[in-house]
Amino acid sequence: MNRYLKNFLQRGLMFAGFGPIVLGIIFFVLEKTLDDFNANGEQILLGIVSTYLLAFVQAGASVFNQIEHWSLPKSLFCHFGMLYVTYVLCYVINSWIPFEWAVIAIFTAIFVVAYFIIWFTVYFIVKATGKKLNATLE
Repeated sequence: MNRYLKNFLQRGLMFAGFGPIVLGIIFFVLEKTLDDFNANGEQILLGIVSTYLLAFVQAGASVFNQIEHWSLPKSLFCHFGMLYVTYVLCYVINSWIPFEWAVIAIFTAIFVVAYFIIWFTVYFIVKATGKKLNATLE
């Protein structure tokens, strides 16, 4: 088995369980804060399965950044694309956002901004840490 696929599956399986935990916390908060919140068994099951898969993909997709022979833009595009598609499908399937082009466009804009803020933050932290380590080694 390809080592990257194996890493993807291992990471996904290690962290996928956090998705349903987050869903449980969200449902708990909604129940405590909204008078009319109600979730039926179908919604709960769909939420558990979809957030499990969302967390699986989120954790597994980090492998794209470790494929040495890929350029940074290629790995960034694959990581971004996989996460974007997974998030949109999860949100639409669970009816957390309606399947309307205007809403998906707004979601896309928010996703792009949040993704790149997080990506650049991590990038600069890793770069600064690398410089510190190199300075220490010299």
